[in-house]
Amino acid sequence: MDGGQPASTAGAAFKQAAAAKLWDGERVGTGMTAPLGETELWVFGYGSLIWRPGFAFEESVPARLHGYHRSLCIFSHVHRGTPDRPGLVLGLDRGGICRGLAFRVAAARALETVDYLRAREQATAVYLERRLPVRLGDGRNVTALVYIADRKHLQYAGRLPREQQLELVRHGRGSSGENPDYVLLTDEHLRKMGIFDPVLAGLAQALAPGAAPRPKL
Repeated sequence: MDGGQPASTAGAAFKQAAAAKLWDGERVGTGMTAPLGETELWVFGYGSLIWRPGFAFEESVPARLHGYHRSLCIFSHVHRGTPDRPGLVLGLDRGGICRGLAFRVAAARALETVDYLRAREQATAVYLERRLPVRLGDGRNVTALVYIADRKHLQYAGRLPREQQLELVRHGRGSSGENPDYVLLTDEHLRKMGIFDPVLAGLAQALAPGAAPRPKL
């Protein structure tokens, strides 16, 4: 996730397109039976949402999403970079399992929360909005709003060599701040949850060489 405050560039045309993607995701069998705003909303966070959700929620619970994995696969043109000097941020890419944090939002705040997330995450429409099944750490199964990488988007970076990842992150800076801070904060908070991401850990060590070694948990 690109992370940060909502970008002013997300206009009415984008909101219509984003809404279409979300409802399309519901139609393809995500198990939703009530319209948005009539029931509570779950949101799955796997990057900056973990340490800066930016919306009101009733509870947050460790969770697992099957079929996708966390990946530094998105060129950031707004929050952590620019089109001329892009940064690199997280997306959910196909395959594997992703451990993250699920937030439960009251029904009364569901619509405003989705509006907030679209403005924040979708400044350039690089993610696809979907409702997908998520397994909570306490055993509950819920359907959560999830942002996955759009592999057809020009900002989809795929799996880059480590040297290129480090170069992009070192020099990335956007409306929400420095790209190194994004990587360091995400790595730090994942570790607090007992989650070890080898790519983020390796970049964090390179970005903060004076820090103690970051062994695998």
